[in-house]
Amino acid sequence: MNFTFIDIIIIIVYLGGITWFGIKVAGKQVSTKDYFLGGQKIPWWVVCFSIVATETSSLTFISIPGLAYLTNLNFLQITLGYFLGRVVVAWVILPSYFKGELGTAYTFLANRFGIPMKNLASGVFMLTRLAADGVRLFATAIPLALILKETFIAESLTNEWIYIISIILIALVTYSYTFAGGLKSVVWMEVVQLFIYFIGAIAAIIVVNRYLSGGIGGGMTEAFKAGKYEVFNFSVDGGFKGFISTPYTFIASVLGGAFLSMASHGIDQLVIQRLLATGTLKASRKALVTTGGIIIFQFALFLFLGSLLFVFYGGADIKPDEVFPRFIIEEMPTGLSGLIIAALFAAAMSTLSSSITALGSTTMYDYVVPYYKKLNKTNEIIISRLITGIWCLLLIGSAILFMQSSQVVVELALSIASFTYGGLLGTFFLGVLFRKPQIKHAIPAFMAGIIVMIYIILFTSVAWTWYTLIGTMVTVITGLFLTKFWRTR
Repeated sequence: MNFTFIDIIIIIVYLGGITWFGIKVAGKQVSTKDYFLGGQKIPWWVVCFSIVATETSSLTFISIPGLAYLTNLNFLQITLGYFLGRVVVAWVILPSYFKGELGTAYTFLANRFGIPMKNLASGVFMLTRLAADGVRLFATAIPLALILKETFIAESLTNEWIYIISIILIALVTYSYTFAGGLKSVVWMEVVQLFIYFIGAIAAIIVVNRYLSGGIGGGMTEAFKAGKYEVFNFSVDGGFKGFISTPYTFIASVLGGAFLSMASHGIDQLVIQRLLATGTLKASRKALVTTGGIIIFQFALFLFLGSLLFVFYGGADIKPDEVFPRFIIEEMPTGLSGLIIAALFAAAMSTLSSSITALGSTTMYDYVVPYYKKLNKTNEIIISRLITGIWCLLLIGSAILFMQSSQVVVELALSIASFTYGGLLGTFFLGVLFRKPQIKHAIPAFMAGIIVMIYIILFTSVAWTWYTLIGTMVTVITGLFLTKFWRTR
């Protein structure tokens, strides 16, 4: 094992320094607009890099190399859909957010359908985000747990308690700078971490090159023979049932990725909060579409790394989500290993802090401010920080619940998100694309989308890549049907 005390010191110094930087750059927070929207004065390119860092972070760093190790490059097909979905959001959904003063994605639904629809949608968002980011927090804890297992702590604690301690430590450090700096602190930290992410992946590729027979070229040859470089999957084996139960066919990946991206970047407060922080529609569009190209490159880089790790370990039976963390800890040179782990922690924690601020802003703007209009700015800040603290504790609990899952964490997180995204996206489409639907049509349509997805997840073998598309179509069709046949007499 090359991970030494020097690496531990590097991690501690690095996290302390980056936390100080995040608090320093945020400046003084005097209102909820400053705390949750960065005063709506954040440059578009900062928001762009922040979105990329937020949506990938620990899942990309840990799980995507593991996915390539386990399978091949079929996951890359989904990124094509991600790009298409962002283009649709930029020109169809985003304009609605810049009409009037909107604090959350769900304020639009209040303006279009009424307060009950907004409360229902934001409530579903919070539950989904709590579950999905609980998975992300657990993923972030994996390398820390692997490090702790090599220390004296392992002698007195079970494996389960080592993971629990890792989750709690990461969450508490994250909350420290989120408490002080709000969204502005979070996004500037993510810009720094994104570039360190890329440096870490490239450094890992350079190091693994030293161990492979024939270097990278030899490793690629062996990976190709093992079928690791299969990108496109046009097969329709098993008829219709086999087609819809296979997650990474070309059609399922592109359509599924597009609808998932439309939902995650068009209605999820985690991203909308950042786009609103640019202050203008033009800037938000520029930020959003640019992320699509960066995402394709980033996923390709980490999948390629996973293929080389498959050759390095000879396809050994290793839990996919532990492949890259194990390589960092056991094979990376002293110092570099610590820096990469530190970058992983910091970037992953920035994603966690993004989730905390998104959940906090949704709670504040959708459930507190509308009902307590006499709050002054000082009380708003105090309440906002208290709410984010509560969400931090809930995320710790969520992460602990997912510790025993055997599924690759990136697929687990995306499956959870897809579960409710369809109903949410379908409701937004009803409000944006059609003029006749009213609240009495929107709420039943939204619930129909959720109920159908519950059935599909529990009682069918439909792949997760179809979830958002199916949920969206059910919601829109139900809403239009009710609009036509349920009219006010």
